[in-house]
Amino acid sequence: MKNQLLQFCTAAILILSVVSCTRDNAPTPPVNTSALTFTKISSFTNGTGEEGFAEISAFDPLTAQLFIVNPAQAEISVWDLSNSKIPIQNTGISVSGIPNSVAVHEGKVAVALENTTSKQANGTIALYDATSKILENTYPAGALPDMVAFSPDGNYIITANEGEPNDEYTNDPEGSITIVDRKTKQAVTIGFTAFNGQTIGNDFRIFGKGASVAQDIEPEYVAVSKDSKTAYVTLQENNGIAVVDLQAKTVTSIIGLGVKDHSLVGNQLDASNKDDRAGNFKNWPVFGLYQPDAIEAVEIKGSPYLVTANEGDARDYDGFSEEVRIKDLVLDPDVFPDAATLQLDENLGRLKTTTANGDIDNDGDVDQLYAYGARSFTIWNTSGSVIYDSGDFLGKKTFELRSDLFNNNDSRSDDKGAEPESVITLKIGDKTLLFIGLERTGGVFVFDMTDPFSPTFLQWLVETSDIGPEGLTVVPAIKSPTEHDLLIVTNEVSSTVTVYEIK
Repeated sequence: MKNQLLQFCTAAILILSVVSCTRDNAPTPPVNTSALTFTKISSFTNGTGEEGFAEISAFDPLTAQLFIVNPAQAEISVWDLSNSKIPIQNTGISVSGIPNSVAVHEGKVAVALENTTSKQANGTIALYDATSKILENTYPAGALPDMVAFSPDGNYIITANEGEPNDEYTNDPEGSITIVDRKTKQAVTIGFTAFNGQTIGNDFRIFGKGASVAQDIEPEYVAVSKDSKTAYVTLQENNGIAVVDLQAKTVTSIIGLGVKDHSLVGNQLDASNKDDRAGNFKNWPVFGLYQPDAIEAVEIKGSPYLVTANEGDARDYDGFSEEVRIKDLVLDPDVFPDAATLQLDENLGRLKTTTANGDIDNDGDVDQLYAYGARSFTIWNTSGSVIYDSGDFLGKKTFELRSDLFNNNDSRSDDKGAEPESVITLKIGDKTLLFIGLERTGGVFVFDMTDPFSPTFLQWLVETSDIGPEGLTVVPAIKSPTEHDLLIVTNEVSSTVTVYEIK
C-alpha cells in the first residue's frame, strides 16, 4: 500500500510539474490590440466638497481593495472592488501627516506622508497591513515625500522627496530620495551633494534663488527597473532624471533631457488663448523643456525603456518666480527681427516662458525662447536618448475628437496645453499597452507601444464627469476580481474614480 501511495504521489508531482512547465514555457498568446474594448464598469466619488479627496490610488489583489490618497480628510480611503461593478467603501486608514502617495505590494500598503508642521521639514513613510489596516512600521524620509513606490520584488520602498522651498524662498531644503530596505528594516535618505559645483548639461536646470545643486533638485516621481536594481526618478523643474542604484543606495548619474524644437515639422503647438481660434497649430521659434512628471520603466522584448509624461512645471513663489509671458521679454533684435509681431497676444505674446533660461550671451536680452513641458509623452532608452516622442499628436488628436475639451476649452493653450501628467503600462498577451493621463484636457489616451519606436493610438477614454486624472492603476487579468484586465483612473479635481474593464 505504501509503495502504491508513493507511486501515486510521484505521478501527481510529475503531472503538476509538466503542467507548470508547459504553462511557464507556453508562447505568449497573440493579441489584436485594435479589437480590444475598454468598458467603464463602475465609477464612484470619494468624499464630498472641493477637490483633493482622490489623488493617487493602488490596488491590492490579495484583499481586492483599492487604496486612495485622500489629503482632504487626512486618510487613505479604502474601497472593496471584489465586485468591481459595485464598489463598496470600507473603513479608511487615518494617517499622521498629509498623504501624498500610496503603493501596495502583496498585502502591504506604503504611504508617503508630508510633515504637517512644515512642508520643508522631513516627512515619513508609513507601512500598513492591507487586511487589518494596522500600522506596522514608520520610516523617516526627506522633506516633502511626494511619491512612493515598491520595487517589483518588494524588497525596497522608495520615495521621491521633493524638498520644495517655502513661499518666501528663505527655506529651501535639499531634494532627496529615501530607500527602505525591507530585509533590514532600515531607511537611508540620499541626496545630491556629490553633484554640487557640477554642470550636468543637456539643458538640465539649476536656477533657484541662491541654491546649490543639491538644494535646487526636486525629485518628483519614481519608476523601478524590472530586476529591482535601479530606480529612475524624474526631476521635473530641473528637466532631468536621476539614476539610483538601489543596492548601493547611491545616485549614480543625473541625465539632462534636452529640449524639443517647436519649429520643426510634427512639433506644432497652439500657443495662444487670445487668437480667437482653438486648435491654431503652428510652428514657432520656441524650445519645449520636457520636465516630466510621471515616469514608467518597462521592458519590451528584453530591452528596457522609460516612458515620461511631459507635463512641465514652473517655479512661481512670492520670494522668487521665473514665470513670465513672452510679450514681457526683451528679445534680441538680431535673433528675432520680427519680435514685435511674435510678441502679439495672438501669436507668442501670451505663451508662458522663463526668465531662468534664454539669455545665452548674458547681454540682458533673450536669445532663445522656452515653454514649460513638451505637450507630449516620450519613450527613452535608459541612457536618456529619445526613442520616440509623440510630437504634437496629443494636442491635434484631442482637438480632432473633442474640440470642446481641447486645452481645457483653449484656456490652457498659453500654458502647458493638455498637461500629460500620468503614465502606466500593461502587458496583454504579446502586446504592451501604454496609458497617458491628460490633467487639463481630461481622460486617458491609450496606445499600443509594442513597437516602442512607433506606438499606435488606440483610443481616448474620456468621461466629462472626471476632471484632472492624477493617478493611473492597472490590474492584470490574473490578479483582477473580474478575471479581465482593469484600468483604474483617479481624478483629483472631481474626486471621482472610474474603473475600465479591458477585453
